[in-house]
Amino acid sequence: MPLTLYQASVPVFTRGFNNLAAVLEKARAHAEANNIDLATYVNARLAPDMYPLTGQIQGASDAAKFGIARLGGVTPPSMADTETTLEELQARIANTIAFISTVSEAQINASEGGTITLKIRGKEMSFPSEPYLLNFVMPNFYFHVTTAYAILRNQGVPLGKMDFLGSFN
Repeated sequence: MPLTLYQASVPVFTRGFNNLAAVLEKARAHAEANNIDLATYVNARLAPDMYPLTGQIQGASDAAKFGIARLGGVTPPSMADTETTLEELQARIANTIAFISTVSEAQINASEGGTITLKIRGKEMSFPSEPYLLNFVMPNFYFHVTTAYAILRNQGVPLGKMDFLGSFN
């Protein structure tokens, strides 16, 4: 039985976001236990030319919501990228999960074998739907989730590989 676009997307994004939300809660607990201002984490970045934690979570959200919207043939919700607190980042994650959950398996799978066209930096790019998901959307999603994890780890939050991977029950 072949893997469908839906199976390779919505459940994977949902799991990744749930794990990311749990990582943010570990960051909150670490900050409280060590008297660290949460803004330190929210504004932290790995390099001067990289987005801070807020931008990484917004980027993961955008990858998932735009990817699912394009595959499902629906309009994604507008999210203003104005998050400045851990609570707002958690809400962004929850809102993204809520949106991608509204796009049905049938809607997403209907794009199998189709073409997704988008503009990136003023250039129009077209992808067959499967490579669009697997070679463009998923790597973007994981880049931002991984970088968010790395930012918090770099700030001293005690995270391990299983925090990133999550539970397998």
